Amino acid sequence: MTCPAMTEDAEHVIHVERLTKRYGNLLAVNDISFTVRKGEVFAFLGPNGAGKTTTVEIIETIRAPTSGTVSLLGMDVTKQKRNIVRRIGVLPQGFTSFDRITVRETIHYYSRLFNCRNTDVDGLIELANLTDRSKEQFNNLSGGLKQRLGIAIALVNNPEVVFLDEPTTGLDPRARREVWDVLLGLKKKGKTVFLTTHYMDEAELLADTVAIISKGSIVAMGSPMALIESNADYLVLTLQSVHEIVFGIVQQMGFEPAHANHKNITVRLEHQDDVRTILNALKDAGASFLSLDVRKPNLEEVFLKLTGAALREGLAEEAAQ
Repeated sequence: MTCPAMTEDAEHVIHVERLTKRYGNLLAVNDISFTVRKGEVFAFLGPNGAGKTTTVEIIETIRAPTSGTVSLLGMDVTKQKRNIVRRIGVLPQGFTSFDRITVRETIHYYSRLFNCRNTDVDGLIELANLTDRSKEQFNNLSGGLKQRLGIAIALVNNPEVVFLDEPTTGLDPRARREVWDVLLGLKKKGKTVFLTTHYMDEAELLADTVAIISKGSIVAMGSPMALIESNADYLVLTLQSVHEIVFGIVQQMGFEPAHANHKNITVRLEHQDDVRTILNALKDAGASFLSLDVRKPNLEEVFLKLTGAALREGLAEEAAQ
């Protein structure tokens, strides 16, 4: 058996229709429906316990649904698992490999493991930006390099759909951006990428479509910009290194300032003219501040509004376990 080549499919490569999953009395996934288009980056976001992992594992054929239907590349995930797994790639959380084999040897090993005779090892090394590390042993790689190698391994069978589970968790900012470059490279190659992440900036940068799941139900779905525009039509004013009386002045004006930290405050504003109103009031009162920033909300604020839970809290819980 050789690994299959890319094939042409319909516009949507994943169809989830009224999917429900129960574990005894626990309703983990509650009647959700969505589709994923061919060639897009689809980001699936949700706090711990929201049903995110269960949904993804059903799509990957790891778990069986209680009810509803899921098709991947036109195949029923409950009936055609053997054909499906040959056409997808998966990078699980906490990817690891053998310590004392090199990058090139690792890719060769997984290529043989999955019985893929036509793997372009050099192409995968180049795609993952590992050319200058191809002779490096796995145990000598940084966390970011290991993740990039994991992405390369997920591609050894030339999959049409790639599932990446928290690919940058625990990486420093530079390593995260290097992984992002690899993911953008996958997008340019026309791969469909199903991404789960705890990082809103990651989803905002990479995703064509974002689905937010909370308590087993999808509460919003659309492009990052569309979600921001429809759920957070306000401005955020941040005043940095403020005089101690600033908080009281802004509060007396009818706004609701919040301490961003000990010296900064943030204010949610409904109208752009409110910025000038506040600044004039502070000037008249002789209250000083070092600098200011005015911006539209980001995807994380939308997430907080819709779910009432911070993704960062989930990460903190995982780290404590």
